[in-house]
Parts: sequence; structure tokens; C-alpha cells
Amino acid sequence: MLKRLFWDSEQRRIAMLWRLLLQALLFFVLITLFPMLAVLLIAPTLAAQNGMSFEQLLAELESPALGLSPEILFVLKFSMLLGVLLSVWLAGRFLDRRRFANFGLHLNRDWWTDFGFGLFLGAFSMAAIFLVEWAAGWVTITGVLVSTREYSLPFWQGLGFTWLYFVAVGIQEELFSRGYQLKNLAEGLRGVPLLGARGAIVAATLLSSALFSGLHIGNPNATFVSTFNIFLAGIFLAMGFILTGELAIPIGLHITWNFFQGAVFGFPVSGMASAFSILGVQQSGDALITGGDFGPEAGLIGVGAMVLGSMMTIVWVKARYGRATPLAALAQPELLRRKNT
Repeated sequence: MLKRLFWDSEQRRIAMLWRLLLQALLFFVLITLFPMLAVLLIAPTLAAQNGMSFEQLLAELESPALGLSPEILFVLKFSMLLGVLLSVWLAGRFLDRRRFANFGLHLNRDWWTDFGFGLFLGAFSMAAIFLVEWAAGWVTITGVLVSTREYSLPFWQGLGFTWLYFVAVGIQEELFSRGYQLKNLAEGLRGVPLLGARGAIVAATLLSSALFSGLHIGNPNATFVSTFNIFLAGIFLAMGFILTGELAIPIGLHITWNFFQGAVFGFPVSGMASAFSILGVQQSGDALITGGDFGPEAGLIGVGAMVLGSMMTIVWVKARYGRATPLAALAQPELLRRKNT
């Protein structure tokens, strides 16, 4: 009995709970270590480019004000992404015994088509939020092609770095929360009585969304409402994964939801302002509806967009694949065969 808590003899690998804990430990170590190495590599060059001493640049990097220039933010986020990719690959190879592609990254034609839909869905959802708020008088346009402070970068170059930053965010968070956590939870829960494969997927979606929400508790302007709504956003983002078994829709959706929210329409993104945005806006109205300083995803209008987006995802998957139910195979392990078996 004790052995079963640590080792799955049927699948010949460590038990689900320990896979999740060890991968999470590896995840946090690498996303801390890689940015530190990146800072040591790029700091002298960035300091010279910005007319700062090495010590001044390090002080800016440690500032809680998050006034970092987009290229610095991108380098830090990209280094974190490398850490996430490595943590999932290592965990997949040595803990899960599965191929990296089996975390939802079978990059075939269908994958890229669904990815395109995800990009559209995120942009459409945020455009709908902006238009509703603008029509209701809850948002006023205060400028175009704005930045939060003076940067050495030209606007469009800064916007390009902002796009790359959100690309890294989308891949990083979806691979960790949906690709690794949801997948492993679904496999581990499928043997629970009365759940079955699809019930395990639903339970895994709820648990992984709660963990995803917990990662955002420390964001600026976070509240109980914003934390609960991020939990709902986790379910929304998971929808494409549990229906297709691939991360194409979630990654595309995550990228453009964040980018259009912050860098196009000027809203806060999970409590943080984008350094560059095509529109500058001033919000008013009830924060319970608009999300206030945390951004639309913390308001009822964001929940409405998630509901609409979930319905659109179901329609898309039904039209593409002829069904729109949780993919039972997601709860089935796809293990690498050992050479001696």
C-alpha cells in the first residue's frame, strides 16, 4: 500500500502526485535560474545602450515598480520560457516516460489551423469587450500610440517586443498548467470510482485551473474576485485542450487575449500595464463589471467573454472533428517503451 503512494507498478513510473511535485520544483528552480543567467549575460550590453552603470541596471531589474523596458522584459520572459520547456521535457522524459509532443504539441497541419483559430478567438473576445465598454461609456480613449514612460525604443519596435513577450507567456503558462498539470491529473484521477476518463478530465480541469489561479494571487491589484475569475479563465483556456488533446487553441487564445487586452486596447493585463499600447484608455464604471485596475478578465464583462469564447470553441471543434466532448484519450498514458521490454 505504501509503495503505491510513490510508485505506479502498472505504468512503471512514480505516482502522479510526485510527478507533479517534482516537475513543479524543477519548474520553479529553472525559471529562477535562467533569468539570473540571462541578466548576467545581457546586463553589461543593456547598461551601455541605456547609459547606465551595471549597478543601476541591476537595481532597475530588481525594482518592484515593473518599469522595465520591453526588450528587457522579453529577454527575462524568454529565459523563463526556456526553463519551462526544459522542466517539462526533463519531467516528461524521466518522470512521465512520454514524448514531449504528447503534452499537446503535435505540430501538424491540424495543430496550426487550430492555433490560428485560437489567435482569432483571443483577439475577437477582447475586441468585443472593448466595444461593449466603449458603447456603454465605461472606457474613454485618451490617446493613440502611447507608452507608460520614456523608452529608448521606437514605438513599433517596442510593440514588437511586447508581442514576443506575450507569445512567451502564452506558451509558458499553457505548457505548464494545461499540457503538464492537467494531463497528469487526468491520468492520475481516471481510476477514481465513478469518475471514469471524462470525469477525470473534468476534475483535472478544475484542479489545474485552481492552481493556475493561485499563480496570479500575487499580481498587482489582485482581489478575491480577480482570483476567482482567473480560475474561470483557466477553464476557458483548458476548453480547447480537453476537446482536442492539443495546446494549439489555448496557446493562440492566451497570446492574443493578453496582447489585445494590453498592447492594443490599453487595459491592464492581470493587474499590470503594458509598456506600449496602440490605444490609451481611461476606465470608469463599476469595477465588478469592468474589472477595474486588474483588467477586464476580473469583471463580469470578462466572464461574459469567456462564456461566449467557450461556446465558439465548442462550435469550432464540432465543425472540425465531428464531436465536442472531452477527449477520453487525454486521460490515457502514452508511455515511452523501455528498450529492454
